[in-house]
Amino acid sequence: MKSMTPSALALAATLISGSAIAGSCPMDMRQIDAAMASSSLSMADMEKVKALRAQGEKLHKSGDHSGSVAVLNEAKAILGI
Repeated sequence: MKSMTPSALALAATLISGSAIAGSCPMDMRQIDAAMASSSLSMADMEKVKALRAQGEKLHKSGDHSGSVAVLNEAKAILGI
């Protein structure tokens, strides 16, 4: 049985972690949507959360999942989730 080369192993790890990040974006967006429905944020903060959520979805759809997660985490922090 052949063992994986270090570069093949690194590629496999990158692909697996990328898939995991990609899968968390929709879950993060659902959490944000649910929290916005019951939030008592100021109008300014709510607008910021909405903009961040929209940007996160756009990044997700374009394939930038790590960027999407970062933006969505910023929205979640404002919402306190």
